[in-house]
Amino acid sequence: MKTAVILCAGKGTKLWPYAQIRNKVMMPVSNKPIVSFAVDSLTQLGFDKIVLVAGPFSDEVRAYFRDCAAVRVLTDDAPKGAAYSLLRAKDDVDEDFLLLYGDTIVDTDDLRRLRDAFLSTRENTALVGAIEDRSSEHIGCTLEDGSVTGIYGHSRDESTHRFAAFALRREIFDALPFNGCRFPSTDVGMMTPVEGYLEITLADEMQRGTPLRCVTAASEFFDIDRPWDILYANTVINKKRCAALTQNELAEGATIDPTAVVKGFVRLGRNTRIGHGVIIEGNLIAGDDCEIVRGAIIGENVVIGNRSKVGNCCYVAPCSTIGSECIVSHAAELDGMILNRVYLYHYMEWNGVIGENTDLGAATVCGSLRFDDSITLQRVKGRREFHNGFGDAVFLGDYCRTGVNAIFMPGVKVGVYSVVGAGVVLTRDVPDNTLIYAEQKLTEKPWGPEKYGW
Repeated sequence: MKTAVILCAGKGTKLWPYAQIRNKVMMPVSNKPIVSFAVDSLTQLGFDKIVLVAGPFSDEVRAYFRDCAAVRVLTDDAPKGAAYSLLRAKDDVDEDFLLLYGDTIVDTDDLRRLRDAFLSTRENTALVGAIEDRSSEHIGCTLEDGSVTGIYGHSRDESTHRFAAFALRREIFDALPFNGCRFPSTDVGMMTPVEGYLEITLADEMQRGTPLRCVTAASEFFDIDRPWDILYANTVINKKRCAALTQNELAEGATIDPTAVVKGFVRLGRNTRIGHGVIIEGNLIAGDDCEIVRGAIIGENVVIGNRSKVGNCCYVAPCSTIGSECIVSHAAELDGMILNRVYLYHYMEWNGVIGENTDLGAATVCGSLRFDDSITLQRVKGRREFHNGFGDAVFLGDYCRTGVNAIFMPGVKVGVYSVVGAGVVLTRDVPDNTLIYAEQKLTEKPWGPEKYGW
C-alpha cells in the first residue's frame, strides 16, 4: 500500500473565525498547517501517492505542496460530503489506500499500525479512539472482537469510540454513489443533516455483509473542529516536539548570550540569537533570523517561527506558539498562539488565538476567568458547545486591529477584517467585516483656582 487520500473539502464553518480566508486544513498548529502533519507522516511511512481533495481555497493547498512530488491536489467545487469528495479521487487511486481527514492530526505510529492491520486481513479497517466526553458530539461506533459492530450519528449514549482514519479496499468506490446522505442510525427525536458522510457508506456496507475491522489508537489524536481545538492541539504538540530535544541544536550563525539563562535545550535556526538577560524556562524551538533579546522571559515548550522579534521584558507563557515575522515586545504577555505577522507592541495581555496580519493597540487585554469561576458558555452556529476549558480563551480573526485599552471578556470571538476600538469592553462575538467602538458622553464644567478658595 503506497497510496493515501486526504479529504480537505469541508467549509470549516464551525472553526469560525479561522476558515474565512483559508482552507480549514491550512490553519496552523505549532506553526505547521494541520494537513501537513498527515502528509509528513505518510511520507515517512513510504507513501508515494498522496491525493488531497480540497474544496474552498484549494489553490492555497496546491501552492503549499507544489514542491512535494508525492502530493496531487484535486478540487471538489461543490462538496456534498466526505463520501462524494472521496469519489472525486476515484480516477487517481488504483489500489487499496489509507483515508485521512485533513483536519485531524494522527500519530505516525498509529497510521503505521492501521496500515499493517489492513495488510494482514485485506479488510476495510478503521483507526478509532475512545470517546471520553459526550457521545452525542461525535459520529461514533461500537466495537467487539476487533470489529466495528455499529456506526451512529451523534448518539446520546450508544457510541464508545470515534473515528480517526481508515484503510480501505479500492472497491469502496463502487459503493460511494449510493450514499443516502442521511444517517440510518440516529436516536429517536434527533435530527440528521442531509450530507454524504463517509460513515453512512461504511454503515451501509456493513449491513450488506462487508466487515469493518478496527485498530485502537495508542496515542491521542486531534480533530480540529472548533477554535478551542486549535489551542488544545497546539499545547500537546508543542510539548511533544520540545520534549524530543535532548541537547542544544544551533544552526549556522545562531548564538546564545552568556548572560542568558537557559533551563532546558533549544533548537535555533540560522542566525537566531538569544540575547542579554533572556530567561528560557525550558525547551524551545525557534526558526531562522529570530531575535529573543532584552530580558524576554520564555516559558517551557514554546515554538517561534522565522524572523520574529521577542524582547523588551515580555513574557511568553508555556506551550505558546509565535508565528513568523511577529513582534512581541515591551511588557507584552502572551498565553496561546499567534499566527504570522502579529504585532504585540506595548504592555498588553493575551490569552487565546490571534489570526494573521493583526495589530493590537497598547494595553489590549483579555479576561481568562469568570467572576463565578465557571466555564464560559460557547456557541457555534447558534448551538451551545461544551469544551475542555480552552474555550475560555479569546479568538481574534485575521486582518484585525484593536484600539488602546480594548478589553475582551473570556470566550469572545471576533471575525476577520474587523476592528475593536479604543476602550471597548467586549462581551459578545463580533461578525466579520465589522468596526465596533464605544461612544463616550462628555460633561464639561468650569473649573479653576476659585474651586480651591483662592
